[in-house]
Amino acid sequence: MPISNNRPRHEQITFWLRDRIRSGHFAIDDKLPSESELARQFKVSRVTVRRALQTLEGEHMIYRSQGLGSFVKGRKTAPDPLNMNDFMEEMRMNGLDATSIVLESIIDPAPKDVASRLNLEVGTKVFRLVRLRLANGNPIALDYTWLPAFYGQLVVDDDLKKRTIFSILEKEYNIEITSGCYYLQAENATDYLSTHLGVPKGSALFRMDRISFTLGDKPVYYQQRYYRNDRMMYRMKVERNKVSGENGKMPLSEFSAEFQSQDLD
Repeated sequence: MPISNNRPRHEQITFWLRDRIRSGHFAIDDKLPSESELARQFKVSRVTVRRALQTLEGEHMIYRSQGLGSFVKGRKTAPDPLNMNDFMEEMRMNGLDATSIVLESIIDPAPKDVASRLNLEVGTKVFRLVRLRLANGNPIALDYTWLPAFYGQLVVDDDLKKRTIFSILEKEYNIEITSGCYYLQAENATDYLSTHLGVPKGSALFRMDRISFTLGDKPVYYQQRYYRNDRMMYRMKVERNKVSGENGKMPLSEFSAEFQSQDLD
């Protein structure tokens, strides 16, 4: 089965297997196709297949037996893991066309707050990007992004108008973004933000800070994103079940951006 869409190959295999498990095509304790069979079917290496299987194992959907293969695990009661999407993916999920305008791309000494987020010494040289993010040609957010020199040199000369840092690192360099830490707050628009986002100075913006990590919890970049709050919101869903209800905890099962598409036509 050739792979044709734009997601990393291991993710495509993960989605294909996950869909067949959820649909009942593979029942509990059924053995999945071997790594070799999946590699031939999807025309990828066994290393790529192994990454897909590791993802499903981490989601508790399969278990692996040494020398025997991978098998479907019994249904879990906890919600599915949350997806961590980049800007282009969020726009696509909302039926919007995403583009970016690079306003600044420079090398700067890392200020204290940035150095702390990236586990660097204060003053370490970092790449700083400032991008205006557009949905259907309309300004919706502005990003400040700082990357350590190693990662910055990989993306700074690429086409960031239609590509994201996620996609460049994962597809071109096989550097997987494995997790993210989010900080959410409100902030008033400065002169710079109001000019580029088309809102009055001092108006409320939705600020989302994110540190994105690769394997080993190594920071890849720190980003401050300012959204026009009249055009987007985040939706959160929690689930209460017998396990979580006993201690009052309700797992977060959904955290997704929603956009006012009628204002972006």
